[in-house]
Amino acid sequence: MGQTAKYRQIEEFIKGGIADGSLKVGSKIMTEEQLGRRFGFSRMTVNKALLNLSKEGYIERIPGKGSFVKATQVVKPSDSSRSFTEDMEAIGKKAGSQLLSYEVIRGEDAPNIADRLGLSDGDLIHYFARLRTGDGKPIAISYNYVSAAIIPAIDVRCLDQSFYAFVDSLGLPRIYQGSEFRAVLPTLEQRRLLQADDIALFRVSHCTYTRVDGVLVPFEYTETNYNGDIYSYTSRD
Repeated sequence: MGQTAKYRQIEEFIKGGIADGSLKVGSKIMTEEQLGRRFGFSRMTVNKALLNLSKEGYIERIPGKGSFVKATQVVKPSDSSRSFTEDMEAIGKKAGSQLLSYEVIRGEDAPNIADRLGLSDGDLIHYFARLRTGDGKPIAISYNYVSAAIIPAIDVRCLDQSFYAFVDSLGLPRIYQGSEFRAVLPTLEQRRLLQADDIALFRVSHCTYTRVDGVLVPFEYTETNYNGDIYSYTSRD
């Protein structure tokens, strides 16, 4: 078994403990020496696993004190295509959605969005806003625009769950094309929905593409405002 597999065994062991609740937020994990004895791996291998977990936001390493579970924050690479549901799974939380509004608009009602989706003024666009939660706690608000030319009808019931699961059920491949980032001031309504008065938000926007007859076509544009105390993005080295 190679070196990579060894340190990943330690990572998965600790992630598993966080996911099943045996390692709770603030809990001190085993020392490097204890993990080395448990797995029979070198100190260098253990240290590499803990360093990765720290970079990913699962633990916090405090010099002279040890390593502690820090799974309250999602730390996500800026080029990651991981969905919100997968983000929550990564820190042992159950993702949820609450539909705030849904309507069908025309391209002329949102010309900038229509341009991003390659649509004309008269083309139809599904628009919906959702409150995204982790274990029932408000974390983000997303605003989605979906081309009716690609997805003519949406089962509104799916919007209280995972929209991408619905897209996948249609057999549409999802191709991620990168994100734009921007710090924003929350509105009074956003503060109310996220249940926080003193809150910093950052907005992540992106287009998702699919293939139609072998051609790459945008079908969704999304803007998501995240609670900055819970979510952060990092650049890969």
